[in-house]
Amino acid sequence: FLQENDLTKENVLSVFIPNSYEFHWNTNASKFLERMMKEHRKFWTEERLHKAAAQNLTPLQVIALASIVHKETVKSDERPRVAGVYLNRLKKGMKLEADPTVIYAVKLAANDFDMVIKRVLYKDLEVNSPYNTYMYEGVPPGPIAMPDITAIDAVLNPEQHQYIYFCASVTNFGYHEFAVTLAQHEANRQKYVAWISKQGVKR
Repeated sequence: FLQENDLTKENVLSVFIPNSYEFHWNTNASKFLERMMKEHRKFWTEERLHKAAAQNLTPLQVIALASIVHKETVKSDERPRVAGVYLNRLKKGMKLEADPTVIYAVKLAANDFDMVIKRVLYKDLEVNSPYNTYMYEGVPPGPIAMPDITAIDAVLNPEQHQYIYFCASVTNFGYHEFAVTLAQHEANRQKYVAWISKQGVKR
């Protein structure tokens, strides 16, 4: 299946679009995969393909980036803004430096995806993995989760802004504080570090 569709074990998750599908109870694995590829191709309309190309991304890269956006924020209304930050970084040739990719890299290295990581430590940033976007430039080789359609469409329809940085908000929980300059971001980051330390979260 991977060879037939020019996929790898790292990016195969990209072809599964989270949605509601109807299957007969006796559908075998091959027929299931065939159907998923059909739905994948149906999802990637000319309009979506055009928008992906406008961001200088392939559909598989869109899904990989959308998985990061999906893990960064559960707020679907904030996802276009978060997507805009990452696309701004890519356009400037900056590393994505996304914490969710580091968490994925740590879990992958430990072969333990049940591990709970609520706080990324400096030592985590040194994990040598193509998923560590603090170490490697560009989009990871595959998604770190299965992004929903709101995250995918956020990458295809990002908010247009100048933000380069963002950090979890300590006043508007679930959302983030965005910044254009490193100085602004550092001020936001210090507030978050103080808050999470006060909560006693060490890992």
